[in-house]
Amino acid sequence: MSKNSKKNNKGFRIWKLPLYLIGFVLIVAVAGIIFLTVTEYRPQEREALAVEDGGQKKLAEGASFTLMSWNIGFGALGDNADFFMDGGKGVKTADTARLESNMAGILREIDAVRPDILLIQEIDRDSARSEGMNQVRRIAEHLQGFSSSFANNLKVAFLPYPIPPIGKVDSGIATYSSFAVGSAERIQLPIPFPWPVRMANLKRCLLVSRLPVEGSGRELVLVNLHLEAYDSGEGKTAQTQKLAELLEAEAEKGNYVIAGGDFNQIFSNYDKNKYPQQEGKWVVGEIDVNAFTAGWQFLMDDAVPTCRSLDQPYAGADKAAFQYYLLDGFIVSANVQADLMITRDLDFVCSDHNPVVLRVTLK
Repeated sequence: MSKNSKKNNKGFRIWKLPLYLIGFVLIVAVAGIIFLTVTEYRPQEREALAVEDGGQKKLAEGASFTLMSWNIGFGALGDNADFFMDGGKGVKTADTARLESNMAGILREIDAVRPDILLIQEIDRDSARSEGMNQVRRIAEHLQGFSSSFANNLKVAFLPYPIPPIGKVDSGIATYSSFAVGSAERIQLPIPFPWPVRMANLKRCLLVSRLPVEGSGRELVLVNLHLEAYDSGEGKTAQTQKLAELLEAEAEKGNYVIAGGDFNQIFSNYDKNKYPQQEGKWVVGEIDVNAFTAGWQFLMDDAVPTCRSLDQPYAGADKAAFQYYLLDGFIVSANVQADLMITRDLDFVCSDHNPVVLRVTLK
């Protein structure tokens, strides 16, 4: 073989390398899509949930009790954390020691408030991002005398993005009650994301618990929720509409109704400008309270923000550089008297959200 022929063959092989690389990337991408398709979490529209035994107290008309709602950021979004989905860089935002520290702080705050009912969002059971910690069980074991129910809203065998990837996620919302719970149900909310994005995205839901009210024929209907965040707006609208339909239907039956959690929106009866919008930061949506029938109470505490931006770590930073939000609160039916509504200012040490607390009396 001539020298020219050898040079040509070598050049040909070098020229083919990009094709091999492209082919390899395509094979990996197709394999990933097939894997996500086969393992995709596909919940039913309505699913009965287990109620783990615990709550034994009885509810009656005239009863007063305390609810606490908290997005705990899967125990990993403390004041050390930033997060890539919110303009930061972090993916795995806490090591084992920090996870334990955050969970210890969360349990201390629950003990300080001593709620009768606890609504938790962004709680993990077996996720790579939280070192496989079963946070649902951790809180249940801490709350002696409480029942518990859990509903998935994110369950993915392996999230392949970003770099390094998030990996396995088993996460959702959990309700704990010191009162006896008759039943619990997961109700699927509209999903705004098309295939294939939908496969590795949240399947948001309502966790509806029904608590009998003795001697009244009524129920206290508790709705734990975490509505859409990263859509262009249509998801929030559709999910809020489905929530409203459920609340209105239960109120028409004469039931006591309380919906609480992370709405990822501010109620329109509160001033958005209390925490001015900063350029380039995530923009909060708005729930129009006038779209509901008369009598509903939309409750937030604007004296303290319920959430901070995750574009940079909070500890040691200039606090004025952060975007603050009112996202967490309660919607309460007219036959429930709201006695107290506060946000607990924890300076975002354990989570990027502050817990919100509501004291009510059943009329």
